[in-house]
Amino acid sequence: MPASAARRMSTLAGLPPGEGSDGLASSFATSYAGVLAFIAVATEGSFAKAGDRLGIGRSAVSRNVQRLETQLDARLFHRTTRSTSLTSEGELFLAGCQPGVSHIAQALEDMRELRQGPPRGHLRVSSTVAFGRKVVAPLLQGFNAAYPDISIELLLDDARPDFIADRIDVAFRNGRMEDSQVVAKQLMPMRMLVCASAAYARERGLPRTLEELAQHRCVHLRLPSGRICDWEFKVDGRMQRLLPPARNTFNDDDVALQAVLDGQGLAQLAGYQVGEPLRAGQLVSCLDEYAPDDRGHYVCFFSRRQLPSRIRVFIDHMTLRIRALHAQPLEGLAIAA
Repeated sequence: MPASAARRMSTLAGLPPGEGSDGLASSFATSYAGVLAFIAVATEGSFAKAGDRLGIGRSAVSRNVQRLETQLDARLFHRTTRSTSLTSEGELFLAGCQPGVSHIAQALEDMRELRQGPPRGHLRVSSTVAFGRKVVAPLLQGFNAAYPDISIELLLDDARPDFIADRIDVAFRNGRMEDSQVVAKQLMPMRMLVCASAAYARERGLPRTLEELAQHRCVHLRLPSGRICDWEFKVDGRMQRLLPPARNTFNDDDVALQAVLDGQGLAQLAGYQVGEPLRAGQLVSCLDEYAPDDRGHYVCFFSRRQLPSRIRVFIDHMTLRIRALHAQPLEGLAIAA
């Protein structure tokens, strides 16, 4: 803080020039209460009405103003049994307070508008790469049309976002939610399907059991952590993880999908990725009876309390439309033996 500003604040707090900031902090609460009482009396024209407005007694208003006058070493009001009016010093002090009061009132109004008024402002949205490309990004055009005063910054990254450090408002995450510090709302189940191209299935067939996976070429996905993603299955109610031999490994979901479409082998991919090629007959799936059922796609945010309206409408809009996408059936998932 500049020295001149510190001297002005010390004067307001009733501190001798040069006294440290600890003294300022210790008397700030008294100064703040006195300024509020002073403005209320000046506005209402009486100590009693000011007390009603502030929700405190007349005597408390009078004490707060007296303490402020002592700190300022100035008389702020002319008081008689019938009237209360500002002194010259009081008029000067009120004029100095007015810009701050206006700024505070405007800040309060802005915050009310964020929660109660028409949704507006900026949103930073995080999503995993493939889900963001295939699901989130295509839906933004409709959201922008519905809410033209909200701007969106979509950040695609498979690493888990840091809501505070990255200033994230909303995040889309896949898998199993174990982070208790964020609110997670499931949008739809995350189906993990073992898929191959139709040409691969005709040429080499498809595995009927998990053990037969070892006889097939497979495509692996490397996670942001550097670890190869396990293939997960549910067998007799229990989770079973496998890592079948692979010819190719990629660190991008779309590249892995393209490799499968090109007939390079089998891969376990999320349902939202393979829905269209399955319906088009480009891909076929197998081992569906072992597909895990405890994963999901989630929209995450930091707190349920006091959400700005721009965040609420974005969550509601995306939830409705993503669930509508999930309602589309994935036809022809299985190949007859």
